[in-house]
Amino acid sequence: MKLITAIIKPFKLDDVREALSEIGIQGLTVTEVKGFGRQKGHTELYRGAEYVVDFLPKVKIETAVSNEILDQAIETIIKAANTGKIGDGKIFVQSIEQTIRIRTGETGPEAL
Repeated sequence: MKLITAIIKPFKLDDVREALSEIGIQGLTVTEVKGFGRQKGHTELYRGAEYVVDFLPKVKIETAVSNEILDQAIETIIKAANTGKIGDGKIFVQSIEQTIRIRTGETGPEAL
């Protein structure tokens, strides 16, 4: 089992959620986050004063998947989140040692 963490542009969230749902991924955790990478923020004008926005709004999506659909899930996120412009985001993949469904006590892949 793997944990996929994707940092994407906020307006792409619905596209990614729908695409993952189509391949059978049922559960997601979504968090509103701020950050920057190569994009390095930008300058904005507010009431005549210029200021730098260092941290840009992003969305962090986390989902646990079985090893069998890992590659398909990654490709799905890439296709759905891609705008072709800087700041599209990153995907991180981590191993999961154990999963337990609290309500039923199921463990392993059955708990996903």
